[in-house]
This record gives sequence, structure tokens and C-alpha cells, in this order.
Amino acid sequence: MSEVKLTAETRTEFGKGAARRIRRDSKVPGVLYGHGSDPLHLTLPGHDLLLALRTPNVLISLDIDGKTNELAIPKSVQRDPIKGFLEHVDLLLVKRGEKVTVEIPVHTEGELAPGGNLLEHVLNALPVETEATHIPEAVTVSVEGLEAGASILAKDITLPKGTTLAVEEDAVVLQVLASQAEEAAEGEEAAGEEVAEA
Repeated sequence: MSEVKLTAETRTEFGKGAARRIRRDSKVPGVLYGHGSDPLHLTLPGHDLLLALRTPNVLISLDIDGKTNELAIPKSVQRDPIKGFLEHVDLLLVKRGEKVTVEIPVHTEGELAPGGNLLEHVLNALPVETEATHIPEAVTVSVEGLEAGASILAKDITLPKGTTLAVEEDAVVLQVLASQAEEAAEGEEAAGEEVAEA
């Protein structure tokens, strides 16, 4: 798991006007909270933060005002719905060795059985509990040869050492659906048989 170092400054100005001024300087307002401490309002470098957030559940090492160093993970990110720039970020304070509950992306590999079947991601991300400094970037699941009606449950997924499920073991993560064209053809065949019997 990657650890990204960012320099942050504490901020004392609040409200929409202050947030706009911060964003005009290519920075992002944020809040650091957790461990029962008072929320700490920060200003973070916009471009560096944007790059860091490309990695899901990135571990961020914050140098705050050149005085303190804290570890955090992104908890909530607000983006402009049209332009996509970062508007605000909530960071959760974590400590080395501490367990956190996060969602990690589910990637698939392999080809489904022939026949135009469709793979449905029931869960795009898998809730897990893991050490804050060793959050897996993703899990990869093989769907090689799976046929319509097959499903992969949370308990079927191999997790990295030190990571446990934070969801029911029987939760469906992926399922294979028959293609619509195939279902329509089967329906027509059944209707034809009924007519023949009458």
C-alpha cells in the first residue's frame, strides 16, 4: 500500500467565501478528525491531493504546519459535479497497527463461459477490516468459465493476510446472468411447446 506525504496548514477562516479563496489558490479545504480529538480544519495542496486520491484508501502522511505529523485515510471527498475539481475532503486520523473498516475495489479476471452471459457486480467494493497502514488496494476474483446462475460470495474471495470481511459471509459479490436474448429464445420455445400440447 502506498503512503503519500502531503504538507497541510491549519486554517482559521470558515464559510463559503473562505473556501472559495482557498480553492482559488489551488488548495482544498479539509477536516481531520478521529480518536476523540477535536476536528482540525486544514488547507491541503490541491494537485498533490488529487493525485493521492487516485489510489483508493490511500494512506496520507500529513505534515501539519511543519510541527506535527499525522496519518490519515480519506473518508469523504466532495467534488464539483460539473468540473470535477475537489471542493472538500474529510480525513480520518489513524495510527500504525490500528484496525479500520474500509471498502476495497473488486477486480475480475478471466472469461465467462461462452453464450453471451453478463457479469453483474452486486458489490463494486468489498467492506473489510484491516490494519490502517496495510490497506489492500483491491482484490482480484477469477470468473473463468462461470455460467449463468453462478455467483461468488464474500466468503469465496481470498483476502490478503491480516484482512477480514466486514460484511456477511454469504453476501453476493458477483453473479452471472443469462443474456436477455437467450432468455427470450427460451421463453419462445416454452410457448411453442404449450401450443403443440394444446
